[in-house]
Amino acid sequence: MPKPLTAVIAEDEALLRQALIDALRSAWPDLRIVAECEDGAVALEALAEHRPDIAFLDIRMPGLSGLDVAVAATDVSPQTQVVFVTAYDQYAIDAFEHGAIDYLLKPVTPERLAITVQRLQARSAGFGGSQGEADALAVLSQRLAAQRATASDKPPLTWLTASAGRETRLILIDDVAYFRADNKYTTVVTAEGEALLRKPIRELLEVLDTNTFKQIHRSTIVNLKAIAGIVRDESGKGTVRLRNRPETLSVSQPFMALFRTM
Repeated sequence: MPKPLTAVIAEDEALLRQALIDALRSAWPDLRIVAECEDGAVALEALAEHRPDIAFLDIRMPGLSGLDVAVAATDVSPQTQVVFVTAYDQYAIDAFEHGAIDYLLKPVTPERLAITVQRLQARSAGFGGSQGEADALAVLSQRLAAQRATASDKPPLTWLTASAGRETRLILIDDVAYFRADNKYTTVVTAEGEALLRKPIRELLEVLDTNTFKQIHRSTIVNLKAIAGIVRDESGKGTVRLRNRPETLSVSQPFMALFRTM
């Protein structure tokens, strides 16, 4: 009896994520869902850990988009087939034409899902990612980032308010070296010291300029302008050296793949 195929689901909206999971369990009872992810960073780590046969990736998620995750997947889990899930038809069609295995438009209908399941099952034997697919996904990821920046009706974040003891500090966003998750809050680190931002790191990802700030770990976002250098060790993990801070930052192995597309 053939081994059941495995899948990772990445969707930042809980109700939509559960709806897709329920639909998949109905359309494909033998599929084993090994991880349910609420954002791109968690999805990337899940891909590296589980190396699933299939990844259903929402294209628009806070921080790492589904396209970012797909680009990194060609390195950390090249055997994984990607299905983009999106409410934006233009992105879905672009993704499909540039190398993705398939796409689903929200709301996902049983008829469309059945077609996707049939295609995935047919392609499951002997599937392997190619360098051409990786290059196409990298280009598409950059295009999507540019489109998001152009389409956004919100001005870029230029400063933020954080607390240091009893003092409230106004911190220019360009002065931030990195952000570090701190339970339900986020620590803001600059050359001068640390302060506490009363916002979880996941919400912060939604307002940062992703061309300047990159997630290097589930709990760390770094300002690219603050990086002096990156060293990769034999295990594939990386270490970031900062310009104006003495400490170094760890880059988890899955996230190292993202630096090759910059």
